[in-house]
Amino acid sequence: MLPVRVSQSFNLQSGAFTVLVFHTVVFLSLIHSCRGQHKVVCLTETIVAMVDEDVIFPCHLDPVMDAFGLTLEWGRPDLNPRFVLVRRDGKEIESMKHPSYEGRTSLFTDQLKQGNISLKLSKVKLSDEGRYRFFSPQLGETAVQLVVGKWEHFVLKVIYI
Repeated sequence: MLPVRVSQSFNLQSGAFTVLVFHTVVFLSLIHSCRGQHKVVCLTETIVAMVDEDVIFPCHLDPVMDAFGLTLEWGRPDLNPRFVLVRRDGKEIESMKHPSYEGRTSLFTDQLKQGNISLKLSKVKLSDEGRYRFFSPQLGETAVQLVVGKWEHFVLKVIYI
């Protein structure tokens, strides 16, 4: 009779172990599937800027996530090379940047840890107008359209007869 109880006890323990393993696998699967839930949010799809002004493409990660060490690429698909800013492993890679954007693009590096991936474009030119694409292998992509205007000076002449 004793061997039967040991056998039943073992069956109960193995059943509990199976349930524990099942719940652990489900829990770990949920954690893994939720990890990719961060998304890039840009506050507007179209930005208007004037020539010689600075403009910010306001984008952030939701929920907040440290983007400091991630691959972050801002580019224009119609350019060759297409990148206006590339950041990998915590460093900007100037050699990949289109020459017309040298010294004019930047990220708010002190705010990357809070998920701010906004692009700042300084001294806007008419040729900067176009579609800008943000891409990160870890986060996906989004796009923003930049429309550039130019101040025109008009002189109003009034002639009295």
